[in-house]
Amino acid sequence: MRDSRNATASSDSRNPTGLSATTVRTRVTVPLRFGDGCTVTADLATFHHLADGQEHVAVILGEPAAGRPPLVRLHSECLTGDVFGSARCDCGPQLREALERIADRGGVLLYLRQEGRGIGLYNKLDAYALQDQGLDTYEANTTLGLPEDARDYTAAAQMLAALGIFELDLLSNNPDKAAQLRTLGLTVTQHVPTGVFTTAHNIRYLRTKVVRTQHTLPLTELTVG
Repeated sequence: MRDSRNATASSDSRNPTGLSATTVRTRVTVPLRFGDGCTVTADLATFHHLADGQEHVAVILGEPAAGRPPLVRLHSECLTGDVFGSARCDCGPQLREALERIADRGGVLLYLRQEGRGIGLYNKLDAYALQDQGLDTYEANTTLGLPEDARDYTAAAQMLAALGIFELDLLSNNPDKAAQLRTLGLTVTQHVPTGVFTTAHNIRYLRTKVVRTQHTLPLTELTVG
């Protein structure tokens, strides 16, 4: 990855049409410390001119080996899982795992302000209430008159382009993320699965993602030991 403190995406001839307006606003070094004692130093980058106007952040961790694409994760914000440790999803453990794996390999985690698959925090909690009545995670959204998944990754592609990343390995179980990035002109070289993080409270949720939206989680491992 090239140094992007004063870079613009338009300076690279590979930059796909429509992504070049985005530039890096600020890049600052922040030491990160986790509850289990793990520490890592990251650069946090913010951006001008993102398509959706949201305050997404890139967490830049190390440099990949020469000739190897960076490892990238598109992580959608989850207040309940990332901050409060909710066991209803696997977001918190995925975030922790991703930061460590990317730091070891070199790459970027994009922290995207897309709470509740893009429907927002209050709507997500409304959907939780419907799930408690028996609906699955997608049925709950549509019952509220909302999309099953409202996320658009145009801003993510813009952020990567502004950082000089046009080819990447994607850390994700969600095939839609890779499909959208490719449609936006980026090259996803490899789809790298995350770990499997099950609890008694998220088994149905994880199984539903496999069946309904083809997430690459092994069904045989979706049990609570």
